[in-house]
Amino acid sequence: MPDGSTAGNAIEITGLRKTYAASGNAPAKQALMGIDLAIPTGSIFGLLGPNGAGKSTMINILAGLVNKTAGRVRIWGFDQDVNPRQSRAAIGVMPQELNMDPFFTPRASLEVQAGLYGVPKRERWTDELLELVGLTEQANAYARNLSGGMRRRLLLAKALVHRPQILVLDEPTAGVDITLREMLWANIRRLNEQGMTIILTTHYLEEAEQMCDEIAIINHGELIVRKPTRELLDGMDGKTLVIDAGGRVELPALPEGAHPEWREDGRLAITYPPSRIRADTLLDALRGAGVPILDVASEQPDLEDVFVELTRG
Repeated sequence: MPDGSTAGNAIEITGLRKTYAASGNAPAKQALMGIDLAIPTGSIFGLLGPNGAGKSTMINILAGLVNKTAGRVRIWGFDQDVNPRQSRAAIGVMPQELNMDPFFTPRASLEVQAGLYGVPKRERWTDELLELVGLTEQANAYARNLSGGMRRRLLLAKALVHRPQILVLDEPTAGVDITLREMLWANIRRLNEQGMTIILTTHYLEEAEQMCDEIAIINHGELIVRKPTRELLDGMDGKTLVIDAGGRVELPALPEGAHPEWREDGRLAITYPPSRIRADTLLDALRGAGVPILDVASEQPDLEDVFVELTRG
C-alpha cells in the first residue's frame, strides 16, 4: 500500500490546472495555471497568496470538492484519479467557513462525521477529540449555542475524526481572539510532533513566519516561490538601521540605494541593501556630517515584506 511517510512527500502536485467555465456575463477564468508542488511529510507547510490567488481552489481540489481541469495529484501516495477514496481518507480539512448543523451537539457532529468516513464505532475517539479542542463541557450543547471560537474548535475536531495523515487548515484563526489562537496552535504543534503533516493558509503573516517550516506563495494561479521560511526571509536584500539622533537633523548625501525616513517617534530609519552597502559606511557618513548617534538598532525584513515584494502588481 502506498505510504507518504516513506515516499518523503505527503502531497505531490504536478501540472495542476483549473479553469472555471464562463457563466452569464462572467468570462472563463483560469484559477490555477500548471502548479508543481511537493509538500514534505511531517512538515508544517504554509500556502500563502493574496485573495483570488488560487489557494482555496487548490485546497478544494485536494479535498475532492472541486474537479481539476488537468494535472496529477498524489495524496499520501495515492493518485487522486486512481484511488479517490483512499486519497480523501488521508486528508482532513478545517474550512474557513463556520458550516455546521445548528441542531447537532458537538458529540453528535463528530459521530456523524466519523460515520461518513466509515470509521467503526470501536475505533472512534470522540471523547478524546472533544478534550483535545476544549469542548468537553459543551459536548451535549447545541451547536447553535456555541460561540464563534467554539465552533471553530469543533471544525478542527471534525477534520480529525478519521485520523488523517494530513491536516489542511484554511485560515484557522481568522476572527478569533488571542487565547483561542494560542490554544489552536498548541494543538497543531502537538499533532505535528506526533507526525501529522500540516498545511496552513493564513493572512496572519507573523503566524506563518513562526509556525511554518516551508512556505509557497501563489499569485494569479501560479507558484511564484517555494522555499524554507528562514531562507525566504534571508533572501530579502534589505535591512534597516534605526538611529536615535536626538531629534530631526539635516542629513548628508547617502550612498545610492539607501533610503532614509524619519519615523513618527523622531528616530531615523535608513533602509539599504546589505549586498551593496555596509552598515558602517552609512554610520561613517552620518558621523562625518556631524549627525549625533545616540543609539542604533538593526531591523531584519519579515514575511510581510517578502510577501509584498513578491506579489507586487
